[in-house]
Amino acid sequence: MSDILQKLSEVLEARKNADADSSYVASLYQAGTDKILKKVGEEAAETIIAAKDGDKAQIIYETADLWFHTMVLLAHNDISVNAVIEELDRRFGLSGLDEKASRDTK
Repeated sequence: MSDILQKLSEVLEARKNADADSSYVASLYQAGTDKILKKVGEEAAETIIAAKDGDKAQIIYETADLWFHTMVLLAHNDISVNAVIEELDRRFGLSGLDEKASRDTK
């Protein structure tokens, strides 16, 4: 796997101090959570449509947009990509049914 997620995380963190007029990400941070959530929702819908259409190239393109905007959301909330990777690692090897059952009892 590539270290692009780490590199992108570093850029997203740096954009917190950037001018919103010169950085798309900084403009999202400045607009706040609702704007970021709207973008995540839009990208999720576009990914779903691409999958429904069965266009592999478009699925990849839209998934990249979805991941990017989700990473913006994480950074905006001071959550590292590594925290998500650690959660995926924690779940790896667990039965999906067992993992779901552990959530239902909380």
